[in-house]
Amino acid sequence: MIDFLIIGGGIAGVSAAARLSELGSVILLEGEDALAYHASGRSAALFEQNYGKPATVALNKASFDFHVAAKVLSPRGLMLVGRDDQADSFAADQRDMQLEQISVDEAKAKFPILRSDVISNAAFDPGAWDIDTDRLLQIFARSARANGGTFVTKAQVTAIRRTQNGWALTTKDQCYEARVLVNAAGAWVDVIAEMAGISPIGFQPLRRSMARIPAPAGHDTSGWPMVFGTGESWYTKPDAGALIVSPGEEDPVVPHDAYADDMVLAEGLARYEEHVTEPVTRLLSSWAGLRTFAPDRTLVLGPDPRDPSFVWCAGQGGYGVQSSPAASQLLADLISGAASDIPADAIAGLSPNRFTNRT
Repeated sequence: MIDFLIIGGGIAGVSAAARLSELGSVILLEGEDALAYHASGRSAALFEQNYGKPATVALNKASFDFHVAAKVLSPRGLMLVGRDDQADSFAADQRDMQLEQISVDEAKAKFPILRSDVISNAAFDPGAWDIDTDRLLQIFARSARANGGTFVTKAQVTAIRRTQNGWALTTKDQCYEARVLVNAAGAWVDVIAEMAGISPIGFQPLRRSMARIPAPAGHDTSGWPMVFGTGESWYTKPDAGALIVSPGEEDPVVPHDAYADDMVLAEGLARYEEHVTEPVTRLLSSWAGLRTFAPDRTLVLGPDPRDPSFVWCAGQGGYGVQSSPAASQLLADLISGAASDIPADAIAGLSPNRFTNRT
């Protein structure tokens, strides 16, 4: 019998494996052919510490030093833009993300294709960073393996049952037994909970589509910031000599291997085009990912109050990559009983204990 069996090979599960491997034996099961196949491999990969609800922001801030030490950050900057008729929502976004107001001329200097006849408000944060998600994932994976952790891909879970000493789990090829089961299954976390006889929390996967388009002719986009439209109605970000553009949609879907919705993508690209001088003439590629949220849009970390041997590592939404260092450390601290550097109110805001009305 092993100590910790983790279901899910995204950044949540792999970072948890790294931390828990310091406490005991770890096996991680991933149903796909490779780690980070779903949301973690389709991330916009930005570190913006003020992005998310207060408890998530606490994790973001506590993760920064790890990211710096791991050398996974590179400067990017984040800019918010809005029209005259969006003044109220722009002000709310600016306040929530703690961005500094800049002039439209300053905005154009940073992102030259903005339309100054459309945009009337702009705000900027120089402290937003690109995250090398592949490097971060491999750092966690190497750490887990160095401590004896094992990763098993193509390991779709078919059955879970409670035993006297923990959990027994079956895949098509093998059976596993563990003292503690960690549910880091992304969009499938409630499915796994129900298989284990644990009440689901009510997680909702939300699809978000992305397109990669050619960089505007004659422009070097490498130093441009990521730009959000007010209300996250669209955003764009330089990526490997091109631009990625998203409609910013949050369409509720069932857990599945997500793909871009052509109509939603077209509508989002049209919103982007309203704000820039260069039209979109072709797509280089498109894709989608599922951002899975708890009902209050905050991560759920820690033992289930009804069965502490079942541990939630779920609801990362769009914050999983940037918050993973602190989230995984908090998870290990909660399991081991160690003191945490995360403020007590944030820990309470992340705990599954806040969902007390589950059937």
